[in-house]
Formats: sequence, structure tokens, C-alpha cells
Amino acid sequence: MQTENHRGRILREHFGIVAEPGQYIIALAGNPNVGKSTVFNALTGLRQHTGNWPGKTVDNAQGSFTYSNKPFLLVDLPGTYSILAHSVEEQVARDFICFGQPDATLIVLDATCLERNLNLALQVMEITPNVIVCVNLMDEAKKKHIIIDIPALEKELGVPVVATAARKNEGLGTLRETLYQVSTGVRQCSPRQLVYSPAVEMAVEQLVPTIQRLIDHKLNPRWVALRLLDGDTAFIESIKRHLDLQFKNALQEVATV
Repeated sequence: MQTENHRGRILREHFGIVAEPGQYIIALAGNPNVGKSTVFNALTGLRQHTGNWPGKTVDNAQGSFTYSNKPFLLVDLPGTYSILAHSVEEQVARDFICFGQPDATLIVLDATCLERNLNLALQVMEITPNVIVCVNLMDEAKKKHIIIDIPALEKELGVPVVATAARKNEGLGTLRETLYQVSTGVRQCSPRQLVYSPAVEMAVEQLVPTIQRLIDHKLNPRWVALRLLDGDTAFIESIKRHLDLQFKNALQEVATV
């Protein structure tokens, strides 16, 4: 586990985020127009501020809340359909989930078009197991006579799924409790992993041991292997920058001991 001091440096220097000691970090992700901002506002109220991500012209919104005497910082990532980094927004979302190592990632889905939204959820679940899926706009789904079996969806995904209608303040109590359980480690998740073609799976199996030695526990080696097979040069550069920063901060910590 990286120390609180080390993690604070990563968040501050790489992402411009200053967290309070002991504060749990939650990444908030979702497609555009799924009610993500409504969820953000409902959870954080007026305890929020905005700026830009370092070196980017993309908004960075952060908000805090307390639940069960534990402090939380909610980081609202840019709305995006994917985190395979074809745009600045996608790159920001991907890098924070990968390198910011939030205690949990909350993915907001639109209950009226789950199939399209689940693509992002499945991508995030390949990076981190600490995922909560929020099926929002349940009130709109009801108007359209759409019925969603939340327990079945939760079983299929292997992560907690919470139904909400954030603008009506419905389901938010359950959402806070679930965020608390996953962030603090009370509830463990086993997200469903996508299985690719035999050729891809064989290549991943060959790459993972070497990747594991190079990056230690800092990233999911299977996900890194898949991105290398994609030939994602931008991601490779992001890994290099992050590992360089990790190494620099580790040296600084040793020097202060």
C-alpha cells in the first residue's frame, strides 16, 4: 500500500487534487446526459469547487461529504462514452481511474438506455474491482415502462448496483451506504471480466508476468497488457510519466525518513 503522504503527492502533482488526511477518494464517471451532475450535486451539496485538470482545458469538479463519520472527496470526471482515450476527456477519465487510484469508482448509467451505457462500466471494471454502478433516471424508465432487475444486474456484473432517481432524491441513502462499504473495504467486489479471442488471451497470458514485475501492484497488469496489444502509444506515455512520478516521490519519502 502506498502511504497517505505518497498518495497525496500523486493526487496533487499529477491531478491538481488536494485531499484532506484520511479522506476517501471516489471517482465519478458516466456517459454525457445520464444525470451524473445531478448525482454529484445531490451527494456533495454546496461543498464543492471547480477548476481545470492540470495542463488541460477540461473542467475539474470536486465535492466533499461525510457519511458514518468518514470524510469523502468526490471527483467528477468528464462525461465520456469510453476510456480508451480517443479524446482529451477520455484521457483525463482514464488516467485518474488508473493512476489516481481512487478508493472507489462510481459509474452512473441511464436506466432508459443501459446497453449503451454499460460499455463504459465494463471498461472501468477491467481496471479496478472497486466499482459501484448507479442506475439513475429510474423515474424516466418507469414512464417508458422499462423494468430493470437490479439484483440480476448486480449478479451479472459482480459489483454493487444501486437504483436512483437523483433529482427526486430517491436511492441516495443506499448509494451513500454502498460507497462507504466499498471505499472502506467492508464490501469486496468481484467484477465480471471480459474474455477475448483465444489469440488475444494467449498474448495477454504471455505479457502479464513481465508487466507485473515492471509495474508491481500499481496497475492491473491484465488491463495494461490489453492496452499494449492495442498499440495505445498515448497510454504507454501516461504510464511512463506516472511511474517516473512514483519513483521521484518514493525517493523524496526515503530522503525525509
